[in-house]
Amino acid sequence: MRVLTARLGAFLLLLFPLVTQADATRDRFGAAGYFRIMTRPDFSGGSGQLGYYWLYGRLLNESPYGELNLRLDVLQSTPGTDEVWAEVHTRFSGTSFRSADPGNGSFLNFRADYLFVRAGNILLDRVTWQLGTLEDRWNDLHLYDQRPATLLWDTVGLSGTYQGDRYDVLLAVGDSGYTLRPQKYNTVLTGAASFRYRLIPGHLEVGVRGQVGYESKVRGNRNALYKSDGIVYEDYVRREVVRRYFEANPGLEDLVRDLEPRDALSYRAIGYLGFGDLGPLVWDNLYVTFERKHPELSYTENYRSRDWTVYIADQTDERYELSFGNEAYFKLIPEKLEALWGVWVGYAFNEDNLIKPGDDDRLIASTVVRLQYFLTERVHLLVETSIAREKSTNGNLYRNHVDSVFTSTGGFPDARGLEFGDSDTRDTWQGKVGVVLNPTGRGIYARPSLRLLYGVQYSSQHAAFGNSFVDSLDQYNQYVGPERHWHSVVAIEAEGWF
Repeated sequence: MRVLTARLGAFLLLLFPLVTQADATRDRFGAAGYFRIMTRPDFSGGSGQLGYYWLYGRLLNESPYGELNLRLDVLQSTPGTDEVWAEVHTRFSGTSFRSADPGNGSFLNFRADYLFVRAGNILLDRVTWQLGTLEDRWNDLHLYDQRPATLLWDTVGLSGTYQGDRYDVLLAVGDSGYTLRPQKYNTVLTGAASFRYRLIPGHLEVGVRGQVGYESKVRGNRNALYKSDGIVYEDYVRREVVRRYFEANPGLEDLVRDLEPRDALSYRAIGYLGFGDLGPLVWDNLYVTFERKHPELSYTENYRSRDWTVYIADQTDERYELSFGNEAYFKLIPEKLEALWGVWVGYAFNEDNLIKPGDDDRLIASTVVRLQYFLTERVHLLVETSIAREKSTNGNLYRNHVDSVFTSTGGFPDARGLEFGDSDTRDTWQGKVGVVLNPTGRGIYARPSLRLLYGVQYSSQHAAFGNSFVDSLDQYNQYVGPERHWHSVVAIEAEGWF
């Protein structure tokens, strides 16, 4: 019996370090992050990106990027208890690394994204308080590298999040003025709220989010908003407001009418549906968003060798965007073939602008499909394709031919520049194929990834990729090249998070 007791005691002593390790608090300091870097030889005179931007799928259309997230536990709690805890978080990010992009690694391309203190079990159970920058994300759409459900990325203030067993609630208040106008700050009071409910945990959840920004009128503050009655929108677009005013009122340079202050309201509303664990469907994120953008402050015109400030809140306060985004993740053949399928539809409209084509008045639609086949545990084959249409609702915005610099509606040039080309539509197809090395094993989301890819694009627009070709009349005779609708690049790139 004594021998058995001694052996049992020795066994318990061996287990004790494992038990204490399970209950031990984590390290006070933590770091996490994300990076992507690439080289894309481009023999077509391009800048190393297959197309213009993320609408065609982020792959081969993105620039280098890196971020580092740091966390310090100021006050730790014992796991499984309701003791008070507190953390400090910060993030640094940038879009440039030496030899990989035009910035060549300059720190001018980096910034401190946020700094905040997060604390829990103070005043209310299950409530986490956050003081500082308040960015709050839900699930991303990875194919597009878009975050349609992000709130408060522009706000510093205070938020509280209640985490229940099947739902979470967020309330926040703060100021967005420095994000909207960094050098011409005026307070923009911002409030936000969100609610997410897990109807069937792991299978179905729904959510709604909203954010409102209000800028009050402040008479006498040159950084506040002012009305600008009597401005013709075309004069604002052409930057000829001052010229037209003095042509109509000669000799009245020192009798410019008094400015009347005004306020402004902007907002963003988001609806979310998530569902999954249905046959081959692992998970699907669906978002619908509607946004009214905050008006802009002013710009400067030089007339008769003198600078004049033109306030444009009335010309920029009716800009809206409606978007639908969806991404589905499938395991088509377990341990062999996985897929992502994304859809994006967006409609932007500007009630003030009825004459100039641009990104503020357009309809866009896109779908992207990515397949990843696991040849071995760590060697994968990637295939992706996308098709997109962009349509301007205010006239011609795209140049379909190398000589479209001379033409617009009906074959006649718009010499003063309201229209840009000879078409109101741009259609784009992209295809990408290559080999992926994933040291951590199978999974379309597994990282880090080392990729060797070939990408090809066809667009109805001439030279629809970053380039240094002719884009104005005065350059046409100097730089004349062939018409380009096809574009291809070879990419060697690395991506990962840690």
